[in-house]
Amino acid sequence: MSFLIIGLGLGGGCVMKAGNDSLPTFILQPFQPVMILRPILSLLLAGLLGTAGAAPTHLVDQAPERVVRPDGGKILIDFGRVAFGNLRLEAPAGASGKITVHFGEALSNGAINRKPPGTVRYSKVEVDLKGGQPMVVAPPVDKRNTEVDSKAHPPAILTPKEWGVVMPFRWVEIEGWPAGVETGKIVRQAGFASTWDDTASDFRSSDEMLNRVWDLCRYSIKATTFAGVYVDGDRERIPYEADAYLNQLSHYTTDNDVQMARDTFDHLMKHGTWPTEWAPHMVFMAHADWWHTGDTAWLKPRYDSLKAKLLMDRVRPDGLVKSEQKHVKKEDIVDWPAGERDGYVFTPLNTVVNAFHLRALTMMAEMGRALGRDKEADEYAAREAKTRALFNEKFFDAKLGIYRDGADTPHTSLHANLFPLAFGLIPPERRPAVAGWLVKRGMKCSVYPAQYLMDALFENGRGADALDLMLAPGDRSWRHMVESGTTISWEAWDQKYKPNQDWNHAWGAAPANLLPRHVLGVRALAPGWSRAVVAPTPGKLKFATGKVPTPRGPVKVDWKNEGAFKVELDVPAGIQAKVELPAAAGTKGVFSGGSAVPAKRDGDRWILDKEVTGKVSFEVK
Repeated sequence: MSFLIIGLGLGGGCVMKAGNDSLPTFILQPFQPVMILRPILSLLLAGLLGTAGAAPTHLVDQAPERVVRPDGGKILIDFGRVAFGNLRLEAPAGASGKITVHFGEALSNGAINRKPPGTVRYSKVEVDLKGGQPMVVAPPVDKRNTEVDSKAHPPAILTPKEWGVVMPFRWVEIEGWPAGVETGKIVRQAGFASTWDDTASDFRSSDEMLNRVWDLCRYSIKATTFAGVYVDGDRERIPYEADAYLNQLSHYTTDNDVQMARDTFDHLMKHGTWPTEWAPHMVFMAHADWWHTGDTAWLKPRYDSLKAKLLMDRVRPDGLVKSEQKHVKKEDIVDWPAGERDGYVFTPLNTVVNAFHLRALTMMAEMGRALGRDKEADEYAAREAKTRALFNEKFFDAKLGIYRDGADTPHTSLHANLFPLAFGLIPPERRPAVAGWLVKRGMKCSVYPAQYLMDALFENGRGADALDLMLAPGDRSWRHMVESGTTISWEAWDQKYKPNQDWNHAWGAAPANLLPRHVLGVRALAPGWSRAVVAPTPGKLKFATGKVPTPRGPVKVDWKNEGAFKVELDVPAGIQAKVELPAAAGTKGVFSGGSAVPAKRDGDRWILDKEVTGKVSFEVK
């Protein structure tokens, strides 16, 4: 059996010898942990070890949450959550002999599942103990996620060689371990971004299940920073454009780092992937960076390269994007896996493909103006306006009041409506009907467009319904993920919808950005957060409190919705915040310190006349 034992001695040394099947084995000499050096080493060695252009990462020592002995000579170790890493252990002095170490993501009948479903991870190695000497035990190399010259996909993202092999696991089972084990002598070395700040964000509400969803999704973003760029879980360990954009949105709302998104963007511009709609996601990523940071210096040298991501080579004379047979057959993706497309009918004029094209044009116009390229910006804006009018003529079914999958089919799917609504392409008078239809249709999509579906509902007066869908019973919600026991979000709603799904996929972690942006209600209104909006959506919640990171400091929100709606805000200097508060039936205005605050009612919102900064509090009554 092939195995690897990799030792890193900071302050000590290591000796190399041959392992089985000619794989190298390293036996660690006396180990002196100097954790502060690890992020520095990762950064300095990045260019030499295949991680050039990736954000700095490091290994963090994690003690077990519990260690149990199911029977004599066996140890079951639970680290509480899945993380990408390996094991460092030290047997008692004088111990020798072979042990078998099992790593796994799934547990079955009190033991690690040796035959988990699909691509859920399991691995085992045999180790020769050297009592009293720390050893790093790692699984065998997996060719699937370490290929750098594959013809099937772009090169895998490699972790630093000095780490040894890493894999996602929560449980470790050791057979043959000597009696008297000390839990302090067994640690998981888990990989994370060196810059990750556990205190950067927070969210709590009156619904404990929603809190658990937040915890799952926030940790999913942290756990998947191990590679230094956003990767597709553990299967191939490569970035994909749509995955990366969703990851970026949630990274911004859970941590202060912006570099990982930038490094991922630059990697994808060199190593793009095949789906049609993935290309416009590169425009989305650049726009998100500019909107979040306000940094035109980063954007300027990348702007022209984005033009290749607009699908302009497929645009007809009338402005709509056409799909040839190869696009219809494979490249126009709509959703993934294919069984999650709500019966979508693919035609030469595809509603979803055209929606992405139009949204990308709008973003290019906005970024062009920020860069002083007004002529190009005007051309993009004019093209978008003209084509959007044709879009609404060609794809809208006036009898049904919703959108068809394409110009040449009567079929209507969730996807043909959620993307146009999320992208602001639907005329205002049609939006309530489309939003209502989406609510009735439910979660007839995968975890990927669920981000856009939730955004569409929150932004069109159906926030309470969006929260209900997040927490719905059954197997198509984040509640289901939580109740499954997973500690990193899944690639799909359930194993049956994608039998080969990863259990460590950040594109399934959308509530990590949806809850701060919509339930707390904190969103940027101008590039770089010079202006923001705080517009809480309480739904059925009685309270919510949290902290949302921004480049200018965290925005803190604490609201209660019992009898009257009360909110306390702490907006950092440099941000002027527009405040929009729920306008329940019978309420007459907004008050602060007992005095009325100038505000106007607009539908179901009270909008304050003046923007605020610093610590303020308001009550709607």
